[in-house]
Amino acid sequence: MSYFSVALLSLLGAEALMVAGFGFPSRPIAAPQTLILVHLVAIGWLSLLMSGALIQFVPVLVAKPLAHPDLPAAALALLLIGLASLIAGFCEMAGISLTSMPWLPFGAIILSAGFGLNLWNLGRTLWSARPVGLPARFVVAGLVSLAGVVALGIVFSLNLARWTTSEVLVALTAHGVALHAALGLGGWLGFTAIGVSYRLLAMFMLAPEEKRWTSRIALGTGTASIVVLLVGGPACVLFGLNVDYALVVALLMAGICVAFYGHDVVRLYQTRKRRNMELNTRMAAVALGGLGIAAVLLLALAALGEVVRYIGAVVFFVAFGWLSGLGLAKLYKIVAFLTWLQCYGPLIGKQATPRVQDLADEPRAMPWFWLYFASVSAASVAAFLDTPPAFRIAALGMLVATAGICVELVRIRTLKSVPTPMLPEGVQARPRLILPGLER
Repeated sequence: MSYFSVALLSLLGAEALMVAGFGFPSRPIAAPQTLILVHLVAIGWLSLLMSGALIQFVPVLVAKPLAHPDLPAAALALLLIGLASLIAGFCEMAGISLTSMPWLPFGAIILSAGFGLNLWNLGRTLWSARPVGLPARFVVAGLVSLAGVVALGIVFSLNLARWTTSEVLVALTAHGVALHAALGLGGWLGFTAIGVSYRLLAMFMLAPEEKRWTSRIALGTGTASIVVLLVGGPACVLFGLNVDYALVVALLMAGICVAFYGHDVVRLYQTRKRRNMELNTRMAAVALGGLGIAAVLLLALAALGEVVRYIGAVVFFVAFGWLSGLGLAKLYKIVAFLTWLQCYGPLIGKQATPRVQDLADEPRAMPWFWLYFASVSAASVAAFLDTPPAFRIAALGMLVATAGICVELVRIRTLKSVPTPMLPEGVQARPRLILPGLER
């Protein structure tokens, strides 16, 4: 819950900055203001969301306890310090001088330590359960991508701070930004989300988890795309070749992966035993539809040679239409599930307990989700048309919708929808918003 809480605050902060016209599309993609916004979303929101989900989900996925239960708290502290330092470094690049502290390399090192703790913890947990199933293999590939993203980030920060004069590292900084972004958005966040959703969708919809050949192709092509980025990209830089070659091959492999993954998702929805879908699965379908649109759009732009011109709008749609939309939808269920386990798991057989879905008020929450997706769609169109004023208005809709969803999550956490006779140990007992245990 600590990871989720900080992640949501980062999302609200990023949306507020977009409303204020801070960063893309009011500023160029390479502007320091845009870099602040990008890393607040990619690290503060999406990476913390994914890390928190994996800390909770990997032990369930492999039926093994977390190798080091005490490490996530230390990792979260390091990640927050590192992100703050990184943002301070980008502020200095924008001409906002804070102190003489070398913020960029300091932030990159602290971030790498925080991510390293989680990589070690999750890696040890997965290793203890080998051989792992198909969804866990997606997670493994995503964690390898994260390691690559962190390594490239350290290289960039050292070069920007002029701590190294290595020709290879300077060339990697000059030509490797696209690799860094592709590994982060597509490999670490995207491929991991695909693996997690295979299990979550099946679990929440009561759909059969069949080992299908389409899932294996999705795993193989997606992993191949990551390998091309991790190995082929730096190799192109080392031998003086155009990095675009590696990016095109990786994009084609990723397109095949998304196509077969989409086939599997449609099958999960068709074969589900739970006929009446809950709000989280309906909104997840909207987000997954956004992934399909983004994939087709990106391939079309690549064929037309217009990727560079519209890459900012495409990345925005992927980050907010698919990943953030899917994250918010699943958080709505995960928070209810974790709260139910904490409050009612020990009370089964001792008193009447509500169902997990009884902790949420779906009719109250539904308009906020529709407002969010409508606002993201409008903001994406505005970004494609390069109309910053319209983008800022749409971003305001995103901010309002996200705030509304956060209020619903707080209501779930504080058991506002649970009848008084079913409250754990009486009306005075409530789960803490972030920490374990009950408030009296």
